[in-house]
Amino acid sequence: MCWCFAMVNNRLAEIYFDKKKNGQIKIDGHCYVKKEDFKTKKEQKWIKEDTARCRFSYRKRKYKKKN
Repeated sequence: MCWCFAMVNNRLAEIYFDKKKNGQIKIDGHCYVKKEDFKTKKEQKWIKEDTARCRFSYRKRKYKKKN
C-alpha cells in the first residue's frame, strides 16, 4: 500500500492507494490532516508537490480526479 498527500474536497489529506499491475491506481481511503502537523522541510516539500498534481472530490464512496 502506498500513500501521498492530496487535496480531497479542498482539504489537505493523505490518500492510501494500491497500484495494479496494469498501471491503474485503486484508492483505498483517505484521512484529513493539518499542515501544521508536518514540520520538516522535506514533509513541507512533499505537501507542495503532491497537492499540485493530486486533487480529488469524494462523494458517495467514490473518488473523482479534478483537473
